[in-house]
Amino acid sequence: MATPAAVRFKAGDLWDVPDDGKRYEVIDGRLYVTPPPAEKHQSASGVLFGYLWSWIWPRRAGRLYAAPIAVVLDDETGVQPDLVYVSRERVAIITERGIDGVPDLIIEILSPSTRVRDLGVKMRRYAAAGVPHYWVADPATHHLTPYKLAATGYEAGTSNGPGDVFEPELFPGLRIPIDELWE
Repeated sequence: MATPAAVRFKAGDLWDVPDDGKRYEVIDGRLYVTPPPAEKHQSASGVLFGYLWSWIWPRRAGRLYAAPIAVVLDDETGVQPDLVYVSRERVAIITERGIDGVPDLIIEILSPSTRVRDLGVKMRRYAAAGVPHYWVADPATHHLTPYKLAATGYEAGTSNGPGDVFEPELFPGLRIPIDELWE
């Protein structure tokens, strides 16, 4: 659900929303409200977090966060991605309130209520802000697709599906069996 176009919100408005279990995001000055995610969504998020954490933590390679955490990309865009990674070299963008700047990786796990937004306005906004890596996990098709920022926007890498093992270039040596995301 989006607000009328005449009303403009600021990213800072994220801290004034009700504590009602819904996810609030401001994208290009418009407020979006999403119901809490389903079990399959949260399960995939947890598995991805576990694999990433097991690579990041021993190397002290940066910080990994699971929603809810605010990511402020600019004055009119504050989002709450499912997973966010900030490399050690860029941890200065992490503040007491959240992440104030462009993270190295954003991961969205599609839901029926967010699919169009995650693959549309949010993807375009992440690219415009300069987020170098964007991964999309799709519980409906059991795929994980990595996107890498290029001059004209995101370019899709190989979509990983059932039976595949995802080996992300951002985390050399990490292997994520796709089937485990959907068990």
